[in-house]
Amino acid sequence: MILVDTSVWIDGFHGGKSLETLNALIDCRKICVNDLILSELVPSIRVRKEKELEDLLYLLPRVPMQIDWNGIVSMQTENLKHGINKVGLPDIMIAQNALQNGVQLLSMDKHFELMAKVVPLQLYQAV
Repeated sequence: MILVDTSVWIDGFHGGKSLETLNALIDCRKICVNDLILSELVPSIRVRKEKELEDLLYLLPRVPMQIDWNGIVSMQTENLKHGINKVGLPDIMIAQNALQNGVQLLSMDKHFELMAKVVPLQLYQAV
């Protein structure tokens, strides 16, 4: 399974470069989300009154989130030791969630590429 980050969804919603990859993964039923990603996406979808899109997002498989605060502190400490600055708590939580559930992460955020060099985060490489 591939955990699709908020950045990819937003780019895909706007017809960006990730749309083709996103559609292919949806067709293959290889994607999943978590509650944090949904909480980042759904409010603006509700404001735009796109009920059908919201319903479709809630049909996607969700990986469970269990926050390991000590693990988050350790991950952020490793980031800082390696000069990876300004990674927000939500993205640390998404990385931890991908690791805990053994799923790959698909994101457009470059800091995940940097983090994958210091933690065993598996990134999905779109072809």
